[in-house]
This record gives sequence, structure tokens and C-alpha cells, in this order.
Amino acid sequence: MNPVRWTLRRACLTATSLLVAVAVPALVYAQPDVPADEPEPPPPAISDDAPAPPPPPGSAGASDPGAPPAPAAPSPAGAAAERTWVSCTEHVPSGATRPVIQETFPATGFSGYAAPLTIVVTHGKGETVLPEGFKLQRASDAARGLTEAGFVIPEADAGAGPTIARPAPGSPEERVTTTVIVPFVALPPKPGRNLMELPPVPVAIARASGEVVTVCTRPHRILIEDPIANEVDPKVKPNPEPRPQREDWAFARHAALAALAGAVLALLLAWLIRRWRQRPKVVHVPPPKLPWIAAMEELSALRRSSLLAEGHTDEFFDRVSDCVRRYLGARYGFDGLETTSDEMRSLLRRVRPPVLVLPEIGEFLSDCDLVKFARVQPTEQDCRDALERGEQIIRRTIPQQAAPSAGNAAPPAGASGGSSTSDEVSS
Repeated sequence: MNPVRWTLRRACLTATSLLVAVAVPALVYAQPDVPADEPEPPPPAISDDAPAPPPPPGSAGASDPGAPPAPAAPSPAGAAAERTWVSCTEHVPSGATRPVIQETFPATGFSGYAAPLTIVVTHGKGETVLPEGFKLQRASDAARGLTEAGFVIPEADAGAGPTIARPAPGSPEERVTTTVIVPFVALPPKPGRNLMELPPVPVAIARASGEVVTVCTRPHRILIEDPIANEVDPKVKPNPEPRPQREDWAFARHAALAALAGAVLALLLAWLIRRWRQRPKVVHVPPPKLPWIAAMEELSALRRSSLLAEGHTDEFFDRVSDCVRRYLGARYGFDGLETTSDEMRSLLRRVRPPVLVLPEIGEFLSDCDLVKFARVQPTEQDCRDALERGEQIIRRTIPQQAAPSAGNAAPPAGASGGSSTSDEVSS
């Protein structure tokens, strides 16, 4: 093919495409009629006592958006004005003036995208527009009407919910304005170009007297296009990049806080238990036995032992000697086992009142030294005699007031080594 002819043909096709793209939307926008294959939607129901709906845009009676709104006529005295649609019921109490509202809604939009309905309400200073915010119950007539018309309202917590701009408090003007912006997402039932109509939306206004005035917006038509309508050869777009999402897991947060509190309490309890275990403990020490009672019990146990039967005479004699030495030291206030026989005699001579059995004690100590240091082997009879002599020394040195508790016969008269338990070696 000739390159010149191919270039001319390509230019003609491009010019034709541009002409169609510009002319067809202009014709559609100029005549927004319902297609022939679709039935004309029925007009909204209007009660008999309600004023006529506003004229469509472009007619002689239509109000100019830039012109100030005409003042609304007060409702008839003694009767409440009401207008009813499928999605909204307007109610103005008797004696109240219908607030003036101005509405702005785009003429075109895209399927799946939000189209904002801007409502400017001029009302009295003591009145509040939407005192509880813009809330639409899913089971209400307004919600069903919007759903049937193919519109939904984005969730408020998704960042695209309705917004309300209230007047500044303390305004000196008697008439103030409140701006409400409600986004509506158009979801047409069929792909392609669709002419849809937004039904009236209720707007509640609380008066200072406690009454509630409900006004309805007028129906708005909008031409909905597919998002890819302006693309000549649309391609499937890839998925967007993943974005991190955070989920508020209340149970996990509460469980973590409970575990943290439990750990702190466990540490505190462990510290308290440790302090309680390390506290100074009161040790109940049994009172020591009196020296003569302990000595007599030891000699009695030695008498019942099997040392003599086994031939351990030297061990028997040494244990009798240690018992008597330990008793004399505890009785008169010195260490009987670490004191030599001569030192013990010297200490006992200084006891006041004097020890009456001191000669017997000296003779007993001499016999014990012979067995211990001279390696003299005592006989069984010597051991029994030593045991008897030791018991006699203990009995005769028991204080008089303690003699009955010793469990043995009282010492003979004039043979006691002292008159009280406080006998000690005089310094």
C-alpha cells in the first residue's frame, strides 16, 4: 500500500473517532431521556395537602443555584405540613416554618465511585440539624428506597462517611446555616451507561422546643458511566500493591494485659514469700537440764550399758570420769573437761561455801589419772566402784533446795557441798 494513502486513511479514522467521542456525550447530556426499552419511572407520590414539587432544572420555574433561595411559606395554622415519598416522609409541625435547603448533586459520575450530595440548611439559631448525626437504619424505608434505586452510603468508619459543618457557637445572627455532605455510591444494575435517580433523603432538624422537623431533599438524576468508558481499548489492570492492615483484636489485648498483670502479681507474691521465709525465726530452745540431773541420767545409762560385759573397762572408767568432771565444771562454773586435776582441786578450794566432799573428789581424780595417763587397766569391780563414788559425789554436792527434784536420796546431814545453786568459785 502507498504510504501516503495509508497516512491519509489513518488521519481520517482518527478525526472520525474524535468527532464521535465529543458529539455523542453532548447529545446525551442535552437529552437525558430514559431509553425506549426501559419504562418511565413513576412520579413520586405526593400527599394532597403538600405543595407541588419544585420544577425540573432548566424550566422557567427552576431556581438559579446562584440566586438566593425564596423564603418558604409557613405551614397552615393548626395543621402540620407533610409530604411523602417512598424513601422519605416530610413533617413540619403546626406553626413551624419549613427550613430552607439548597442542594447540589453532580450530573455525571462513575459506577462504584462516591457522588457527594451537598445540603445547605438555613434554620433558626436555636435549631440543630441532625442532632445525632446522619444515621440510616438498614431496615428503614429510606435505606430500602436507596437500595432499590441503586445507591449505598459508605461506612462512616471507612473515612468517607457523611460530614456536618455546624455554625460557630455564639453567632449573633438569627438565621444560621449548616452544611451536610452525604456521599452516595452509585451501583447500577447493568454495565455501561445508566441514568439513575437519587430518591429524596430525610434531614431531621431539632427545634428548641423539643419538636423535630423532617425535611426531604428533592430527587436528583445522575448519568453513571463505567470507570473505563473513556478508554478506547481498556486492559485488565493488575492488583494494587498490598498494604498493611491492622486488626483491633480486643481479646488478645485483654489477654496480654491480664498476663502482664498476673506476672507482676506473681513476682510480688514471690518476693513477699521470700521475705517471709527469710524473716528471723524464733528458735525455741528447751531449757537446759540441771547439772546433777543430767549427770545422774548419764551415769544411769552407763550402768545399763554393755561395756563391762564386753570387757571395755578402760572406756567405762573414762566415761565415768568425764561425766563427773563435766558435772563439777557445770556445778561450780568452770570447764571441767579442759581443766587438769590439780587445777580443779585449786578451783574447788576457792568455792564459798566450801565443798565438804573435796577430799573424796581429789581421791577420785587421782584414780582417774592413773587409768588415763599411767595406762593402768581397771578391773570390772574398779569400774563399778568408780561409778558408785561418782554418784556419791554428785548426790553430796546437790544444793539443798534442789535435792528433792534430783530423784535420788537426799545427801546426809552436814555432807552437802553448798547451800544454794549460786555456789561458784570465789575470785
